[in-house]
Amino acid sequence: MSVKIRLARRGRKKMAIYDVVVADARAPRDGRFIEKIGTYNPNTDPASININNERALKWLLNGAQPTDTVKAMLSYRGVMLKKHLQVGVLKGAITQEQADAKFEAWLNEKEAKIAGKAESIQKTKQDLRDKALAAEAAKNQARLDAIKAREEEAQAAIAAEEAAAAAEAGDVEAPVEEAPAEKAEATETTEEKVEETPAEEPVKDEAPVAEAEEAKAEEPAAEETPAEEPAKEEAPKASSEDEDKAKA
Repeated sequence: MSVKIRLARRGRKKMAIYDVVVADARAPRDGRFIEKIGTYNPNTDPASININNERALKWLLNGAQPTDTVKAMLSYRGVMLKKHLQVGVLKGAITQEQADAKFEAWLNEKEAKIAGKAESIQKTKQDLRDKALAAEAAKNQARLDAIKAREEEAQAAIAAEEAAAAAEAGDVEAPVEEAPAEKAEATETTEEKVEETPAEEPVKDEAPVAEAEEAKAEEPAAEETPAEEPAKEEAPKASSEDEDKAKA
């Protein structure tokens, strides 16, 4: 039976994560497996690789064949180097202490590189974030400057309109000042007319005065008529007396 160390996919769409499994080469990719020895998450930066190095080394020494992706991952974790050193120990080329020392030196160097890479990635992200914030601040400042410029233009336009209105008001004031002179002339003309009319009115009033005098002159004539009435009344009295005398 051919045994492989490969990846088995799991996770949701576009966010897949993988299990590092030891399985039969004839089994489906996501089917049955013999042992799970680690996980791989490519969605992080850098990618997260968690593998049990001892179990992976054991399967490699027993003849399991890793796929290309898993081989790159094992090299990244130092499992392939450890296998090479262990084969040298089995062949007697080096001692176990020398193999362990070499592996420890390589592992420390590798961890330093990984830490430096993670730090550089974090720094790059921070720089990008700072640049984005600076660009946003510059954009906001430009927007504020534009708003301020528009406000200044509006204020200048209002001031120009007020100045124009003031100038028009100054032009209109001259005819307004001349108006009192015209009013004085108009009053003078009206006064002249008023003075002329009273001179004519006494002439118009003579007729009623003459009529009143004529009425007064006619009044005594009307009063004389009662003086004649007693004379008419005395005549009947005299006639009655005459009648009495005649009867006597």
